[in-house]
Amino acid sequence: MVVVILAQSAATSSAYAMRYGDSFDENVDLIGLGLANLGAGVSGTFVVNGSPTKTEMVDSAGGRSQISQLTAGLIVAVVLVFLTVPLSYMPNAVLSAVVFLIGVRLIDVGGMREVLRLRPGEFVVAAITAAVVVAVGVEQGIILAMILSIIEHIDHSYHPRDTLLVGRAGGRLHPTPLVDGGQAAPGLAVYRFGASLYYANASRFTEELLELIETADPKLRWLGISASSVADVDFSGADSIAKLVDELARNGVTLAISDLDPAQRAQLDAYGLTAKIGEDRIFDTAADLVAAYAAFAAADDAPPAPASG
Repeated sequence: MVVVILAQSAATSSAYAMRYGDSFDENVDLIGLGLANLGAGVSGTFVVNGSPTKTEMVDSAGGRSQISQLTAGLIVAVVLVFLTVPLSYMPNAVLSAVVFLIGVRLIDVGGMREVLRLRPGEFVVAAITAAVVVAVGVEQGIILAMILSIIEHIDHSYHPRDTLLVGRAGGRLHPTPLVDGGQAAPGLAVYRFGASLYYANASRFTEELLELIETADPKLRWLGISASSVADVDFSGADSIAKLVDELARNGVTLAISDLDPAQRAQLDAYGLTAKIGEDRIFDTAADLVAAYAAFAAADDAPPAPASG
């Protein structure tokens, strides 16, 4: 019951809030349900749930405020007192038909088509979940939806959308596909990893960067990493960065990192990566990194001063 109430009530509240552009706080909603169930436990009534079918009934009848809930409660009280015996003769098929028709109205065919067009993976999760709910049960469908969603999330983080940042007119950087091999400046590639760095995608991270070095034209002198999309680095990810620094050094390439937030910087400090990379190779923004490389390249390419005689 707890699993069903948490998942079903939150989904129902958020769906109708989005439909009418209302604000929605899931915590407040669950607190209200918790207090309602506390009252149900004390009074011996049935468990309280945010029902999608009941919500659709109220919505289709024009209910838009708490007055509709109070009205429904009053009607239930009248039925319990005066109409219990007559309703006992109503076939169960009538109630089933009402719930079934309301359930059919809850199926958003147009929305599912849009999900299929834009996010096929999410469509598969939704379709499988719906089939399991119908054929097996609500609890099993909810648990399966959680598992499938986690798998899909892991798949996205395993195949992040990594890009290279290249310069535009006016000095602004914009992302381009890795296959383009674009450089922010001659000899500088700025690579943006599109997910948190952890054991599942650490090898992909390393392979892409090493391939980038091998195929770079002109040859790289600096390799910059924009960490704007990296929310976390686990131990395996930190180890891959440490090995990458050594591999780049053997190829005569300097590693630099930008766009670290304080939590990310603290992680690098704890892993000992700040000292390994160098304090002077960690920058606030990718633009700062490019500017530092430009100054380095200008000084490195300058002709030697004439010797005094």
